[in-house]
Amino acid sequence: MEISLPVTLAVLGAALLHAAWNVLVKSGADKELETVNIAIGSGLIAFIAALFLPAPAPASWPWVAGSAVVHILYFVFLAGAYRWGELSYTYPVMRGGGPMLVALVGALVLGEVLPLGATLGLVLICAGIFAFASGRHDRRATAFALGNAVVIAAYTLIDGQGARLSAAPLSYTLWFFAANGVVIAIYGWLRRGRAVNAYFLGNWKRAITGGGCAVAAYGIALWAMTRAPIAIVAVLRETSVIFAAVIAAFVLHEKFTRRRLVATGAVLLGLIALKL
Repeated sequence: MEISLPVTLAVLGAALLHAAWNVLVKSGADKELETVNIAIGSGLIAFIAALFLPAPAPASWPWVAGSAVVHILYFVFLAGAYRWGELSYTYPVMRGGGPMLVALVGALVLGEVLPLGATLGLVLICAGIFAFASGRHDRRATAFALGNAVVIAAYTLIDGQGARLSAAPLSYTLWFFAANGVVIAIYGWLRRGRAVNAYFLGNWKRAITGGGCAVAAYGIALWAMTRAPIAIVAVLRETSVIFAAVIAAFVLHEKFTRRRLVATGAVLLGLIALKL
């Protein structure tokens, strides 16, 4: 499979939405409660929408369950990374490592061996993403971010296959988010008790906004994975680091350095190599 221009533009739009909800998490007063809050918001939105659509094929349900479990680690590592590090550092590390692992596993396990041009594009984009994260930072932020890169690769492969087996990528996405919302809410209540309820009641607009962005961003990505190689879609999603860096500069007042401008150029060259 190759990736078409409409699919490419859709995935880039998803990247912007993904960066937006991550900025919400980073700007939250309590990073752990904010991640749980947005997970609950996305779960509520997805559950309501899923009721109006046909259910995904039975073969995809084990993948839904597996992804929901893996996402516990995702939200734990996400909160830890944003607690100890800047968005413009931790976000690129988390998002940059995943696509390389996805491409490797995709080639070895799924038989999706990318052509030379696509491989070059993937390497350039990942190199640019890691360049965003250069410099000295808290080791705890680095550890959480690298751990999440592995988790991102795992759930990308799980959901890519699940969406293909579902015969209904949109329904698969919605039921995944509904299941994920329940799992993360239980985790949050076990960790923080009634603070989860209080935080949601006081920040429900952030939950719905961030949750809506998360559902739309991932839904577009899973739909794209049914029409293009998972590795290419995965790496295109990670161009969200550019959007995140720009938003962080204006909203969180983090620096957009010369090195990050060069990194942006590397990402753009990678997109050209992917024949965009």
